[in-house]
Amino acid sequence: MRLAVFTKNLTNPAYGAARLGAERAAAALGVAEVLHFVPQTPDDPDQQIALIDEALALNPRPDVFVLSPVHATKVDPAIRRIADAGIPMVGFVNPIDAAPSVGYVSSDDFALARSIATYLYAHHGGHARVLVITGPEQSYTSQERLRGFQAATQACPGIEWVGQLAGDYSRDVARERTAAWLNTHDAPDACLVANDIMAIGVLDALEAAGKMATVVGVNAIPQAVEAIAAGRMLATADFNAMQMAYLAAECAVRHLRGEAIPASIELPVQIVDRGNYATWNLPYEQRPVITLEELRRHTP
Repeated sequence: MRLAVFTKNLTNPAYGAARLGAERAAAALGVAEVLHFVPQTPDDPDQQIALIDEALALNPRPDVFVLSPVHATKVDPAIRRIADAGIPMVGFVNPIDAAPSVGYVSSDDFALARSIATYLYAHHGGHARVLVITGPEQSYTSQERLRGFQAATQACPGIEWVGQLAGDYSRDVARERTAAWLNTHDAPDACLVANDIMAIGVLDALEAAGKMATVVGVNAIPQAVEAIAAGRMLATADFNAMQMAYLAAECAVRHLRGEAIPASIELPVQIVDRGNYATWNLPYEQRPVITLEELRRHTP
């Protein structure tokens, strides 16, 4: 059995964790080969299209595709070619809308973002000047997280957004754009950041400028957990890409074996802070994962 796994980039640690999750599932299920396809330019639709076509041209072809589309619509022609080839797909992180998929594993990005923003606002007693750092404008996860931030803000009239920057899910971009913003503005009370690798970049910029603000993110990557443990970062919301890819790969294999799998799996929202960070304070290789059978046993 050959499993083709498509992730979005090599820069976000969450997707490194996703590739590891797929590998862990494959090893547990005795899959012979896992093939990884990753754009060299982060989240580039043209490169992901070329990678899909590369996988379709292999002889033998992969038996199943586990796919996180880099864009809501721009990869659709290639996705339809997968379906036309009769190869089943399991989506994760972002939905696959261009052709039928046999399963989908995700987190609710809107709920994750609303929850971490609400947590931040409560920490500041409902009154704070907040700098918001988003991901790429056309990213599905970034759009949903921005909606979640906005919903939490609408429910908290004492919160003022003093700026909004696009950090493009990149530590370097978030650091540089935050640094430029800090050069011309007073430090905010808090920074609401759409993913953790950008949050680390924001911390870099604040520390270089000698300024302080409360910082939260999304993803629960090891660097963010370490920052929470050290008191540099307040909290993060766990966007468990490793778990998503593990379950997506497991669903893919079980589907090929003729077993019934869920049409959709949504992971619960969990906030990571100083009170519980030890559960996440492990390398990805040592973090526990839940199998499909364990998920079924714990689902009401």
